[in-house]
Order: sequence, then structure tokens, then C-alpha cells
Amino acid sequence: MHMGQTRRRAIRRLLHLGGAAAATVLSTGCGLERSWTAAPLAGVGALLRSQEDSPAQLQARPQANAPALAEATGLRTLGLDAARDALVYVPTGYQATTPAPLVLSLHGAGGDAEGGLYPLQPLADSGGFLVLSVASRGRTWDAVLGAFGPDVAFTDQALGWTFERYAIHPDDVAVAGFSDGASYALSLGLANGDLFGQVMAFSPGFVAPAPAQGRPRVFVSHGTTDTVLPIDRCSRRIVPRLRQANYDVTYQEFDGPHTVPPEIAQTAVAWFLADRAVVPEPPSPPDNAAPQARSVTVQPGDSLAGIARQRYGDAAAWRQIYAANRDAIGPDPNQLEVGLELTLPGA
Repeated sequence: MHMGQTRRRAIRRLLHLGGAAAATVLSTGCGLERSWTAAPLAGVGALLRSQEDSPAQLQARPQANAPALAEATGLRTLGLDAARDALVYVPTGYQATTPAPLVLSLHGAGGDAEGGLYPLQPLADSGGFLVLSVASRGRTWDAVLGAFGPDVAFTDQALGWTFERYAIHPDDVAVAGFSDGASYALSLGLANGDLFGQVMAFSPGFVAPAPAQGRPRVFVSHGTTDTVLPIDRCSRRIVPRLRQANYDVTYQEFDGPHTVPPEIAQTAVAWFLADRAVVPEPPSPPDNAAPQARSVTVQPGDSLAGIARQRYGDAAAWRQIYAANRDAIGPDPNQLEVGLELTLPGA
């Protein structure tokens, strides 16, 4: 079964609310377009189960008076799962005596915790925030495949592990994601607005309904030439409905495909840290470092999906790589010649 078919069937089940509040999923290029028969988003919480019973609710919270451990800076695994673990990146200037901001960062379809570090981890040192990247239990997030469940539980476990070890400021906890991760970030963020003060969604496709909690600020970006999650059927419909539901939304479109340009990531982080008067600087490579790669050379065993997962955090972005290199690759995107140099759009 194709991922698009799986998503459409799963979201149909997820949105089977009944009565005047029913929302239906239409078969579109986005695959996740919604036609609301009631006011979108505003009031969905009242029409579903109570917040106490919500399967999207997270329990972990920063502990203001808990002594933080003297953990090392840099990247480390959490050790919660042997196959699909979580990663936390601690910025170089972190001090256990000073509570820092935290971003829960979520990968795209087919990704993992390493892919979820994209696109914010390079800005963490200058911005002074931690990045917690969690891997979905399946090939993408549970609400995309059917309903909230195991990914909420594992994310809660990873957040609890992080809050026990690091000094996190309770007013500076955000959730972010790209592609399917953006959809999940919006869904979890609106359902846990008492935990997440900010939500950053880079090229989202939908918002899974769950009882709303709190009123987080929202940042959304989307490329105008996105063919994976087309902007007209996704963000240009999501954003107005969020605003109709009285969410404070900052929205940026850019001329580009299904990606997060560095300047968009930097703008999002500056927006996140606005109340702290911290402006993140672009990451500065060492003097002897090579410039950021805008191309990749095909190695034995490589696939477009694998390259997309590694470079963009979303396997579905293989289509834009293929579109940019169709003449070099040929008619079959599954046949990659070892040694072929591929251009990475938006890198």
C-alpha cells in the first residue's frame, strides 16, 4: 500500500467524529485536505473527549526546583530504545544552573532521530537551546497512520528523561517538525499548549484533531513549489483556520520546494527566542571546513529516498531530488549510477 493511500485511510478513521462536527478528508495531491462542516479547530476540543482522556496529552513537565545534573554538552542518545532511540543536543554554552529553552524536533516520513535534528540543531549553539529529537515508532507518526498512541507515549518518556537531567525553562519549551513531523508538531502542540508555548511547523500537511489545551504561538513556513505537500492544499488552508480559531500565527512562504531553507530556520528560531532577546547566528564552520554541500555523490547502495532522509529528514523529499536531476538519472528514479553527482535543491 502506498504511503499516500495509508495516510488518507488513516486520517478518515481519525476524523470520524460524527454529527455536525464531522471533518472529512478529500483525495487530493496533498492527500490530507480537510473540508470542515463546523468552525475548523476552534471548538474541536469541546466536541471530542475531555482533555484528561485525550490520547494526545503529554504528562512530562519541566521541574522548576529539581536539581539538574552536570551533563556534558554535545549530542547523545537517550538509551530508551535499542532500535529507534531519541537524541538530545546540548549547546556548548549550557549551564546546569541556568534554565535553557528546549525544542522537541520531529522528523518527516521515513526519518529517524538523526533526521529530526534538521533544520534547527545547527542554530542551537548560538541560540542557547537544547534540541530533543524523537524517532517515531513506525515509518511515520502514529496520528498520520491512524491515531495517537505509541509515539505520544515514547515522546512523553523522552521528555521526562530530558527534564530530569537538564535545567529547562518551563516558559521556553517548543515543538517543531518538518513535513509529517510538522503535521505532528501542530497536532501535539495544539493539544499540549500548556507545555509548548511555541509550535514551529515547516511544510505541514494537516492538523490531527485532539482537545485543544492552552494557546501556543505558531510559526508556519511552506515552499510555493512544494510538490510533496502542495501549499495550496496544505498551509494556505491550515493557516487561515488556525487564525480563525484565534491562534497567533506567523506565516512565511518562500520560493522553493519541500525543504527548509537556512534563512527560514534562522527566522523561526529568532521568532522562538524573541522573548529572550537572543538572535541566533548562522552556524560558522571552521576556517578549514568545506562549504556546505549542495550536491551529493551517489555511493553503492544509495537510493533517492535514503539521500532525502539523510539530507532533508524526510524520505518523501526524494521527488524533488529526482526532479532536479531527472536528465542525469534517467526515466527510472530507482536506478542510480554509482559516482553520479546529484544536485540538492534548497540545500
